[in-house]
Amino acid sequence: MGLAALLAGALPGVSADAATPPSGSVSDTAPSTTWSGGPFAVPNVSGTTGTVSCGDPQLCDDYALKVTVPTGYDTGHSLRIDIKWPDTAADFDLYVLDPNGHVVAASASSSDPETVLLPAVTASYTVRVVPYAPLGDSFTGTASLVTDPADPPPSTATPPTYANSSAPDSIADAHNAGEPSIGADRATGAAMFQAYTSTLKVTYDSSGTATWQDKSANAAGGCPQGSLTSLDPILFTDPATHRTFESQLAGKTALTCYTDDDGETWTPTGGSGINSGVDHQTIGGGPFAPGSPGALTSYPDAVYYCSQDIADASCAVSRDGGLTYGPAVPMYSLLDCGGLHGHVKVAPDGTVYVPNKGCGGNQAVAVSEDNGLTWTVRKNPSSTPGDSDPSVGVGAGGSVYMGYQNSDGTARIAVSHDKGRTWLYDQNVGAALGIKNIVFPAVTAGDDNRAAFAFLGTTTGGDYQDAAGFKGVWHLYVATTYDGGQSWVTVDATPTDPVQKGSICTGGTTCGQDRNLLDFIDVTLDAQGRVLVAYADGCTGTCATGGAQNYDALASIARQASGNTLYGAYDAVVAGKHKKTKG
Repeated sequence: MGLAALLAGALPGVSADAATPPSGSVSDTAPSTTWSGGPFAVPNVSGTTGTVSCGDPQLCDDYALKVTVPTGYDTGHSLRIDIKWPDTAADFDLYVLDPNGHVVAASASSSDPETVLLPAVTASYTVRVVPYAPLGDSFTGTASLVTDPADPPPSTATPPTYANSSAPDSIADAHNAGEPSIGADRATGAAMFQAYTSTLKVTYDSSGTATWQDKSANAAGGCPQGSLTSLDPILFTDPATHRTFESQLAGKTALTCYTDDDGETWTPTGGSGINSGVDHQTIGGGPFAPGSPGALTSYPDAVYYCSQDIADASCAVSRDGGLTYGPAVPMYSLLDCGGLHGHVKVAPDGTVYVPNKGCGGNQAVAVSEDNGLTWTVRKNPSSTPGDSDPSVGVGAGGSVYMGYQNSDGTARIAVSHDKGRTWLYDQNVGAALGIKNIVFPAVTAGDDNRAAFAFLGTTTGGDYQDAAGFKGVWHLYVATTYDGGQSWVTVDATPTDPVQKGSICTGGTTCGQDRNLLDFIDVTLDAQGRVLVAYADGCTGTCATGGAQNYDALASIARQASGNTLYGAYDAVVAGKHKKTKG
C-alpha cells in the first residue's frame, strides 16, 4: 500500500524516466491530454521515509505538463490529474511538482486511480508517478480541465455558536489527546472523552461550565487492560443503552472494557473477535436489523468492532452487549478499497456503515443490512479520494450524511436516502468561509433532516503537509444542516484560538512533530441534540495569542452554546452564554 507520504520541500538531484509522450498541455480550448509509462518491475518505496528518491533501480516517471487558461478561469474550474493501471493489486503514487521542484499536490494512497485536483491557472508542472508496488504493470495518466460542481446557496439558518473547554493540567494525559473520540451518556448528561489510555468524564453545569474528571479503565476499576500502552484508542457510547466502550489496540489484538456508570466501574470483555487487526479500529452499535439473528442476552443492541488487516478490513458483531464477539467477516479487500477506514455507525433500522476514503477513485461506504453477515461497497460518484478518513452520521429516519475531504482538500458532504446507493446535494460547505484545506471529517445526525459536520480547516491553499513551507492557520469548524443536506451553515467554533499553525501531517510514521494531532477528531450529540466535538488543541499557551506553534495535543471539547440543535423538539431551549474553561 502506498503511504500518504507527501514531500516536504524540493527534490534535488533526482533522476526519472520520461513518460510517453514526455510532455503535453491543456488549455480552455484543448482541455485534456493523456500519456503512459512502464512497465515497471522494481518497487520504489522510498516515499515511506518522507522523501521520494528516483534513480536506478528505483525509477520514477516524469511528465511535463503545461496549463494555459484565461485569467479567472479557476473560478468554477479545476485541473484534475488521474493515474490508472490495470492490475488492482498494484499500486502507483502521484506527485505534482512546480518548476522549482516543490510538491504542490500528491496522492500517495492505495487508491486506483490516484487523483489530484488543482486550481485551473496558467502554470507548468512535472507530474511524477512513483511505482510503489508495480507488479510489472504500466500506468495511464490523464490531465483534464474540469468544471467544478455548482454548490447550492448556503443555509439562511441562524448559525449556532460553540463554547470550548479543555482538560486541566492535573489530568495526567491532558496534553496527550491526539485523535480523541467522544460519547454522550444521555441519561446522566456526561460526555465521555477518550484519547490514548485515558477516559475522561466531562460534566456541564447550568451555565455551561465544564468539569473534567479522569475515569480511565484500570485495575482499580475492574479492567486492568485499559491502562496498557495503546496503538490506537477508541470510545463509543450507545445513545440508547448508555453503555460506554473503550478499546486499546495492542499489537494484533484489541483490549476492550465497558462501563454502565460513566467510568466508576469497568467490565473487561473478550476483546474484539478480530485477532489480526492491525490498524484503525472502531467500535459502534445500535439496533439489530430485522430478519437476522439478534440479541443473545437482555442487552438489546448489537455492538460492532471493525479493523483493518493486511489484505482486507473486517468487522465482528457482539450479541451479548460487547462481552464476546462472533467471527470476523471481511467488509472489503484491498482490491475494492484502501485498507484504512473511518468509524462504524449503525442506523435506527440496524443498517451498518463504515466509510472509506479510497474505493476505485471515489469515497464510499461499506454497508451491511444483515447484522454484519455480508457487506457491499457503495460509492459516492461525485467524490475523489482524500487523505483523511470520511465520516458518516445517520438521521432518525435513516438518511446517511457522508462528510469527506476531497482530493483538492475541500470540505464536502452528501446525503443518501437509499443506504448509499445514490447521493444527493454533494457540496463544498467551506466555500463561503474561504476554507481551502481540511482534515479529520466527523459527522453526526439527529432528526432525519438535521446533521452536523465538524473538521479542522484553514483558508490557506496548497500542500498542507509541507512542514517547511505551509503557513496556514487551522481552526475547528462545524457545518450544520436543518433541511436534509440541501444547504449548510458553517461556523468557526474556535474563532479566537487556533488549533494549529503550519502543517498537519496525516502520513503516519513518515511525519515529524506536525503529527501531534494524529488521525481524527470526533463528534456526538447530547440528549437535547447539542453538538459536542472532541478535538486535540495543538496551539496552546503563547501560540494561541500570536506566538510560535508549540505542537501540543490538549484534550478539548467544543459544545454547542446557542442556536437550534439537531433535535427540533428542543429548539425552544435557549442555552446560556458559555465561556472557555479549564477544570
